[in-house]
Amino acid sequence: MRRLRFVALGDSLTEGVGDPAGDGWRGWAALLADGLTEEAAGLSRSAGAAGAGGCAGPAASGGAVEFTNLAVSGAQTRDVLERQLPAGLALRPDLVSVVVGVNDTLRCTFDIHAVAARLDTVYAAFAEQGAVLLTACLPDPGAMLGLPGALARPLARRQRAVNTVVHALSERYGAVHLHAAEGAWLTDREMWSADRLHPGERGHRQLAVRFHALLAEAGLATGPAPSPEPERPAPTTSASLWWLATAGTGWVARRCTDLLPQLLGLAADEMRHRARGTSARLDLRASAAVSAALAALSATEPQPDAA
Repeated sequence: MRRLRFVALGDSLTEGVGDPAGDGWRGWAALLADGLTEEAAGLSRSAGAAGAGGCAGPAASGGAVEFTNLAVSGAQTRDVLERQLPAGLALRPDLVSVVVGVNDTLRCTFDIHAVAARLDTVYAAFAEQGAVLLTACLPDPGAMLGLPGALARPLARRQRAVNTVVHALSERYGAVHLHAAEGAWLTDREMWSADRLHPGERGHRQLAVRFHALLAEAGLATGPAPSPEPERPAPTTSASLWWLATAGTGWVARRCTDLLPQLLGLAADEMRHRARGTSARLDLRASAAVSAALAALSATEPQPDAA
C-alpha cells in the first residue's frame, strides 16, 4: 500500500511558529502527521495512487505517511489560493489541512466577500480530488494580544466573520472541523508562545491531539494520538522578553504600517457608536456582510437540471 499523503496549507500557525525544531519550526501539522503513521488504510484512497507531481515545500515521510507543509508565515487567503493551492493539488493528497484567515483580518484590505470566495475555491478543489479536508476556526488576535476594547472589538468582529464563513464552508464540503476559537486552552498561558499569537509547543500539541481525536471519531484514525506533553521546557521569561524586544517589535511595526491607520479609524467609529448606544449596528452590518458573501457563493453553485 502506498504511503498516506498529508499536505498542510496555511500561515505561520501551520508552518509551526512557536514550536522550534532545529533551525526551523515543527508545529501541530507535523505532530499530527507523526500520529497518522498507522492509519494509511483508513485515509488512503485508490484515486491518485499514481505518482504525484513535483513536491513544493518541506516534506517528511516515515512509515505510511508522506507529509508536505506548504504553509508560509504571513500568508493570507489570497496566497493560499494563488500559490499553495496549485502545489497542493499537484501532490494529490489524501488528507489536506487548510487553516488560514487571521492575517486577512490584520490587513487594511480585509474583505469578507473575497475571503469567502477564495476559501470556497480552495475547499472545492481538494474536495473534487477526494481529499479529506481539515479546517479550524481561530481565536481573534485582538483578544489574544490584550488590546484595549475599542481596538480589539473591530478585530474580533472580523475574526467572527471569517470563522462563520469557515464553519459554513466546512459543513458544505464535509470537512473535519476543529473549534479552536474557544475553550480553556485560550487562557492557559502555558499553551502560548511569547508573542501571544502563536501556540508554544504545548499549544501545538494540543491542536494535534484535538485534530487526531476528530479524525478518530470519524473513523479515519486508529493509531496512537500525539503526546500532549512537550519534549522541551517552555521558554524562560528572559527568552520571551528578548523575543518581544527583537522579532516581536518587528512584527508589530509591520502590522502597524499596514493596519494601524485603518484600525484607529475603526476604533473611533466603535467609540462613536458606543456613545450613542448603537453598537449593535456594527454587529448587524458585519453579519449582513457575511450572509451576503455566503449567499453569493450559493448563487454560483451549479443548479440541478429541471425535471
